[in-house]
Amino acid sequence: MISTHILDTTKGMAAQGVSVILEKKAGNSWKEIGSDKTNQDGRIVFDCPKEAGIYRLTFNIEEYFKNEEHFFMNTPVIFNIKNTERKYHVPLLLNPYGFSTYRGT
Repeated sequence: MISTHILDTTKGMAAQGVSVILEKKAGNSWKEIGSDKTNQDGRIVFDCPKEAGIYRLTFNIEEYFKNEEHFFMNTPVIFNIKNTERKYHVPLLLNPYGFSTYRGT
């Protein structure tokens, strides 16, 4: 139901080996649903229940940029799932000094 991929827009390539944590909001705290590292195509598909709620993907980009100058550290993206009948794809476009994301298909 929830997937992601990371594209390093500076290199024009998938960001391989980035650790990503998926969490769901539970009251005033977060419950980890899963974690993985991006594959050679920069992708992760999380095996998680189809449940409505507020979710957070945390992209641990600090390790990815460890050998180059960068500004951002770990990048959280928080989103709300209401329709459990569809898939949610949350890509991250990344470079050492910026990032953007969107709801993909």
